[in-house]
Parts: sequence; structure tokens; C-alpha cells
Amino acid sequence: MSATSRSIKCVVVGDGTVGKTCMLISYTTDSFPQEYVPTVFDNYSAPLTVDGMTVMLGLWDTAGQEDYDRLRPLSYPQQELHLTRRPVFQFLSNGSIALASTDVFILCFSLVSPVSFDNVTSKWFPELRHHCPDTPILLVGTKLDLRDDQQIIKNLGDQGLSPITRSQGNKLAQKLHAIKYMECSALTQENLRQVFDEAVRAVLRPQPAKSKRRCSVL
Repeated sequence: MSATSRSIKCVVVGDGTVGKTCMLISYTTDSFPQEYVPTVFDNYSAPLTVDGMTVMLGLWDTAGQEDYDRLRPLSYPQQELHLTRRPVFQFLSNGSIALASTDVFILCFSLVSPVSFDNVTSKWFPELRHHCPDTPILLVGTKLDLRDDQQIIKNLGDQGLSPITRSQGNKLAQKLHAIKYMECSALTQENLRQVFDEAVRAVLRPQPAKSKRRCSVL
């Protein structure tokens, strides 16, 4: 496939309610959704030109709720899954389904949810590295427009908490060896396009890796 027609699969992960779906909808439609709807593999596709190269960016939304912990990794790997029971996916001619390999992950947390920030380390990073040990990860803090909201600051303060700072995000990205740390707002679209541009760059200009292993759902 030529560089001008390359397909890139980007999977967005993180706790429920951190704004993953809003981020994707705002980016692909230029409109902010007014209602929250839990998602299970709502996929979007958008052509994108980055640094003079045009790619077809496939965007995969995932559900962060615990109910989907066993189902969610099915969106990660490239392999054939032979199913004996009635599947939720359509069979191919050989009785299996092929899932495209993930090229890059956008790992999200909410800047006004310290719990979601902590879960990056305790849940999401271990899950991604278990299934896709070498796939690049872009760490993103969402809801940037709310970090300076005085009511939110007060509510967090009443719990002995505070919004996540850029310094905290940068330190976590370094600790996890993420390709970069970014912050954005789906509501105002501040830095939103730059997030997806950076995800594409991570694939087009990959950092050296010690080894290359396939993703696994085992």
C-alpha cells in the first residue's frame, strides 16, 4: 500500500465517562454531542493529511466499563478467531473473522478525574502492554476546558483532590514510555486535531523498538 493510501488503526481507551466518544465525535463531525451514551466498538473513519502524507485513519471507540473487560481486547489484535457459537461478528468464508492490528493507542484520562488518572497505571497500561507490548501509546488528558472550572475545583477540593496538572501528565508519560503527553478539549476542540495528528505521526515515524510481537487476546 502506498504512503498516500495507508490505513492506520487507532484505538481509543480509558475509563468510562472520560470523554472518549465525545472526543471522536467532535473530531470527525465538528460537533459536540449533547448526550452521553456508553459505547461498545463504535467505529469512525476519517481521511487525514499529516506532514504531506494522506492516510485513512480508522478510529475505534471502546467501552471503559468493567462489564466489557473481556470483550474490549477483541478490538486490539490481528489474528483469526474461530468461533463455535453464534458470533456477534459476521463470519468470513472460512468461518473465521480477521481483526486489523492496532497501529497506535490513544490512552485517555480526564483532567478533572484523579481516579481515571490513577487507572492509567493500575489498569489501562498493563492491559495494553499485555495484549500489544510494542504498540505505541499516546497519553491524552481530556476535558481541558474544565480544569480551571471553579466549581469543579471546589468539589475536588472537598474530597482532598485537585485537577491533574500538565506536569503530572508529562511525568506519567515518561514513566510509561508513552510517545507523548497531550491535553485537549472535545467541547472547545482545543488541541483536538493535534492529538490525532500526533497519533498518525507515531505510526509514520515510529520510535525504535527492542522487539516486535503481535497483539494477543490470550
